[in-house]
Amino acid sequence: MVDVVTAITINRPREQVSEYAAGPENAPEWYVNIKSAEWLTPKPLQIGSKIAFKAHFLGKELSYVYQITEYIPMEILVMKTADGPFPMETTYTWEPVNGSLTRMTLRNQGNPAGFSMLFAPFMSLMMKRANNKDLERIKSILEQPHS
Repeated sequence: MVDVVTAITINRPREQVSEYAAGPENAPEWYVNIKSAEWLTPKPLQIGSKIAFKAHFLGKELSYVYQITEYIPMEILVMKTADGPFPMETTYTWEPVNGSLTRMTLRNQGNPAGFSMLFAPFMSLMMKRANNKDLERIKSILEQPHS
């Protein structure tokens, strides 16, 4: 079982952080490994929405589809792979901290099958490293002064 939890505090209101993070079209900007995101269902984001992602992880090109299973704007977003090489669930949560600060938590859980099971501890470490970079990136994007 892979279960990786990372969190960061971003100096922006919860509404702004959650709106940006929940937008699939923004994923390639702040996720180090995601190269593209394509809506497979009509907008807006809601339970049942499907988004196809292309990513590069551990030297491999990955294509997978996430389906939204829970979404409460400004609180929580849960998505699961509906299709792909590695069954995964990703959860974002957003909590207000002292007015204009937001604590964003990113959690990835999954059960690698077959050969991948041998690499679960390594994958956890690599995912944690990537997730920390992703959260640093979203923080840097959202905290940039607007011109």
